[in-house]
Amino acid sequence: MTGFFLFLSVVQGLVAGLGVTVFVTIASLVCAAAFGFLLALLRQFAGIKFINLAIDACCEILCNVPALTHLFILYFGLASLGVKLTSITAAVLGLGLIGAAITCAIFRAGFAALPGGQAEAALAAGLTPLQTIVEILTPQAMRIALPGLGNYAVQLLKDTSVVSAIAAPEIMFFARSMVTSSFQTTMIYATAAALYLLLSLPLMQATQFLERRYGRLKG
Repeated sequence: MTGFFLFLSVVQGLVAGLGVTVFVTIASLVCAAAFGFLLALLRQFAGIKFINLAIDACCEILCNVPALTHLFILYFGLASLGVKLTSITAAVLGLGLIGAAITCAIFRAGFAALPGGQAEAALAAGLTPLQTIVEILTPQAMRIALPGLGNYAVQLLKDTSVVSAIAAPEIMFFARSMVTSSFQTTMIYATAAALYLLLSLPLMQATQFLERRYGRLKG
């Protein structure tokens, strides 16, 4: 097989994992943003010490334990207890939970950046606390958080490579399988890197646009 046709076969083999990589990224991002936003709301506005401590503890554990450890617990650990998750389900759940801790901090920073007088003014105008949070504070906090969420999305896309360790059939899973059978290590991993780059570029461009749009970048 000539070099060109070998390269085409490598690309074809890796593209087989492209759909799973994109799906895991999107599904994990949705889970992370949804749960992270709820945690940020509770942490910022509940004012209950026990809840605050519980959220802080969970976020510390999720952020400071390697992602691979969480994935092994979900995929292999739960299976030993009789709860069998598919590799993709475990990947989405694991990355989504880790991401929830990260996005919680992003959303909290968005709320913390708002002037305190806004909530007081809204309450004085007759809005309920719930209306103040939903209609006044949340839209502004989301606007501030958008660039951070964009950066997290780019990082999440790259982090999906670790789910190959639990046999999720994404790009790196096929890359490792092809290296084992063909020993074309450099070509296969370089092609995999190029695919990740092609996926990351649109996200990075979107992130830079959001940063410029909301004043994070001055250039």
